[in-house]
Amino acid sequence: MADRLLDYSGLKCPYPILKLSAQYPNFKKGEIIEVIGDCPTFEKDIQAWCKRLGKTILHIEKQGYKITVKIRI
Repeated sequence: MADRLLDYSGLKCPYPILKLSAQYPNFKKGEIIEVIGDCPTFEKDIQAWCKRLGKTILHIEKQGYKITVKIRI
């Protein structure tokens, strides 16, 4: 279960990652966040964001265009 849910469905890239980055200072170390997006490059962008910041992707679930990613901060 995630500590936070961030639903960025309907936003075109790069806005989901920009909004996630803006929220990042509010997250606590060890917190699990669930991020939802549906733009075509969301999965690739969120993976790059996690790699750049050294965050762990716990799970990726795809349902059509909707992608849900659980991340440990």
